[in-house]
Amino acid sequence: MNEFYANPSVYSPDSIRIINTPEAASKATFFYVQETGFIKLTRAHKTERTALDSYLFVVVQNGRGILTYDGGVYRLEKGDCFFIDCMKPHCYQCSDDNPWELLWVHFNGATTREYYRYFTSLFKNAFTPNNVEVLTKDVHRIIDINSNKDLFADIYTSREIVNLLTDILLSRRTDGAKDIDAVSNKLMQVRKYIDEHFTEDLYLDEIAAKFFISKYHLSREFKRSFGVNVSSYIINKRINYAKKLLRFTDLSIEEIADKCGITDASYFNKLFKKAENTTAGKFRKRWKS
Repeated sequence: MNEFYANPSVYSPDSIRIINTPEAASKATFFYVQETGFIKLTRAHKTERTALDSYLFVVVQNGRGILTYDGGVYRLEKGDCFFIDCMKPHCYQCSDDNPWELLWVHFNGATTREYYRYFTSLFKNAFTPNNVEVLTKDVHRIIDINSNKDLFADIYTSREIVNLLTDILLSRRTDGAKDIDAVSNKLMQVRKYIDEHFTEDLYLDEIAAKFFISKYHLSREFKRSFGVNVSSYIINKRINYAKKLLRFTDLSIEEIADKCGITDASYFNKLFKKAENTTAGKFRKRWKS
């Protein structure tokens, strides 16, 4: 019997809750589900928690409500999602006149915290994705796997959580789509320009001026779109090119540094060691041998 049936005045019989306790080996190795399901409310309902060692992802299937989290208040309706760290105080509640239907998954494990940190560097906790159908299917697959657990359920679940996290990170807000498309096109032009000129002297001010965009806006939107700031992107291009030259040419370290757009060989070595945790000379020796 579904435990939601115990309070039919709040939960529709269609509601499903699956509670999972993974094996210790699964908790140490994989992403794992703590709880997942579908809830259909019949009247206003409020959930308020803190200090819960879990990450929560929710898709609003229907209805309206409010999420209060980390100093923000978000009004949510059909097609909206939220992703939060439940260690922080949080509260979500639906309206009495339009109770919501939610798909949700509480999960943890592996590198969840790193995924979450990356997500919050790009998005607000509540967002309107352009691929809500994909995210909905991801959660449904997690529910299905844990409804009929077999020997490999924990492995399959971990794979589906990775898919879900990947799809969350690929989400974009749908409001102001035309403006977003214009910014995206501009950023693609900037990245293409860097790809073609990274061996030359490149400065943020000059790039911003060339593309008629504020350098502050460029910095913020470039990182939002590509997950890395402009200077780090340029350095990464130079290091990748340096690795190619180290492996497939006999050029000296100084010559390679210069060809990569870095005239100071000692600075090049510093950047290379930071990126690869080894010197350029040792990198060349390892790959050539």
